[in-house]
Amino acid sequence: MISLPGGTRVWLAAGATDMRRGFDGLSRQVQQVLGQDPFCGHLFVFRGRRGDLVKVLFWDGQGMCLFANYVHSYYASFSHS
Repeated sequence: MISLPGGTRVWLAAGATDMRRGFDGLSRQVQQVLGQDPFCGHLFVFRGRRGDLVKVLFWDGQGMCLFANYVHSYYASFSHS
C-alpha cells in the first residue's frame, strides 16, 4: 500500500504510451504532453497500446518511483479506442 499525501492528484495520460519507456521517457512525456512537473508529487498513469499494461510514475520526495502492472481481462480492461 502506498500512502499519498493529501491533495495528491492522479493524471491519466490520454491515448496509448510506448511501454518501453522508463523514468526518463515517461518524465519527458509528463512535461511535454501534460505540461506538468514530474517531480510535483502527483501520480501519472500511462497505459500501453493493448491496454493490458499500466505504468504509474510518482515522485515520493526522495526518488522517482515507477510501478508497472499487467491488467488481466478478468479483472479490468481499458477500451481500445
